[in-house]
Amino acid sequence: MGRERPADCFQGSIMLTSIADGIMCCLMGKTTNAVGPVDSVESSDGYSFLEVKPGRVLRVKHTLPTRQSKEGPEEGPEWGVVHCKRKITLYRNGQLVIENLGDAIRSELLHCQNGPVEPQSTMELELSDVAGNACTQGTAANPGSSAQQAPAPGKRRKRKPKKVVNIDCKKQISSCKGTQSDVVLFFIHGVGGSLDIWKEQLDFFSKLGYEVVAPDLAGHGSSSAPQIAAAYTFYALAEDMRAVFKRYAKKRNILIGHSYGVSFCTFLAHEYPDLVHKVIMINGGGPTALEPSLCSIFNMPTCVLHCLSPCLAWSFLKAGFARQGAKEKQLLKEGNVFNVSSFVLRAMMSGQYWPEGDEVYHAELTVPVLLVHGMHDKFVPVEEDQRMAEILLLAFLKVIDEGSHMVMMECPETVNTLLHEFLLWEPETPAGEGREVEKK
Repeated sequence: MGRERPADCFQGSIMLTSIADGIMCCLMGKTTNAVGPVDSVESSDGYSFLEVKPGRVLRVKHTLPTRQSKEGPEEGPEWGVVHCKRKITLYRNGQLVIENLGDAIRSELLHCQNGPVEPQSTMELELSDVAGNACTQGTAANPGSSAQQAPAPGKRRKRKPKKVVNIDCKKQISSCKGTQSDVVLFFIHGVGGSLDIWKEQLDFFSKLGYEVVAPDLAGHGSSSAPQIAAAYTFYALAEDMRAVFKRYAKKRNILIGHSYGVSFCTFLAHEYPDLVHKVIMINGGGPTALEPSLCSIFNMPTCVLHCLSPCLAWSFLKAGFARQGAKEKQLLKEGNVFNVSSFVLRAMMSGQYWPEGDEVYHAELTVPVLLVHGMHDKFVPVEEDQRMAEILLLAFLKVIDEGSHMVMMECPETVNTLLHEFLLWEPETPAGEGREVEKK
């Protein structure tokens, strides 16, 4: 793809100003352009400010439906109750064996490329390679059989497992409509973004009658930005999202995350399995534990990053969008994307440490998950989302050919339709079948 020149002298002046500010930062030891704390916590025009901790305030977009709504899903003969039963065994050599013993999900969802893992099957996976071994995994063609690379049952019994997790529960998965007042949609953005990246989705679903909630992460958008790196660790941000979730959650909650925001959705789904009804992961990557890279450019001093911020923003435009025209530049501006201080950006990247969020952690989830991937994404390879679909119990993968990392901004109509169909989806497995499987 050809190299584009700056449209006018304004971009050049921004770069010169950024370099000058960076030099002042190095000389004086001060961080420039830091987002200050929010003084007011009053609601205004659908925005409210939630104090999750003393002095730590998040901007939240909370839209209540204007139409008359009704409580709860439509009554039926226990339709949509799924028996979630699987055995997860992790061996000391890093081998992961997943045995699915529960109900079949017969309905085909949204004509997705990858459906859920077959019931009563066994998968054998290697944890040492996230993407490379994705193609070597197998799903049994017949119920009760094992993957092609699985060793003989006798040899497997001789190995001593490091960890064994047994899941045996029933989940009622129902259609979530905008006319039902017990449904809330939560939208969580990733590093460098803001709640404004969800503008098209928030408008679309609020018009359909859904209650929607979208926070700005700390240091992003109009949320307060503490000048301490510990404020931006995964655990600190996860607790912020827990506070937002507990403030607005109802009976059936749907979590929609993008990029790094997917990790917070996974955390909440694991912590509140009875409250999280469905999860949507947009370009979230593979089911691996988070660990910051030691060779990342974001390990450079804050003042150097500030000097490089125009280059970083341009690199993000090139990698985050399938096209780099005037429309995409305008989307970046309107979405308030990559408009965070260098200190926050550095702290966010170095704070991505979450060893608990490994493949076993993801395999324990029993909530239905829709994975959306932009085919031109240069940050997250499609193999990582494929790996995620194979690990999760009830997962569906949809690849959008025209999109990239910011697919919800590039292809809003396609993404909105896809998300809405998933909200309305319910499995075609009646509760009776689940009881029959349990008796066998």
